[in-house]
Amino acid sequence: MSQQMAVFLARRSLTVALMMVGPILGAGLAVGLVMALFQAVTQIREMTLAIIPKILAVGATLFVLLPWMLQVMTSYTSNMLQWAQTYGG
Repeated sequence: MSQQMAVFLARRSLTVALMMVGPILGAGLAVGLVMALFQAVTQIREMTLAIIPKILAVGATLFVLLPWMLQVMTSYTSNMLQWAQTYGG
């Protein structure tokens, strides 16, 4: 395997990883910002008030995006196996 191919595979792996976690982290960040604003306005300092909505948002995002994530991972795995067969693993 050449150095260019190794760099390509590493870059593709990182791209797929970011595609998978990006929407989940984005949902958690958005809910976290909303909850932080709510806590600042109401001056409520309850830790569970910030964590529970984040957990629910991440869970809902996973539930909605799971078919897409499965398709991306299946395609990536198939491509990796084809590249390993073509370039000798």
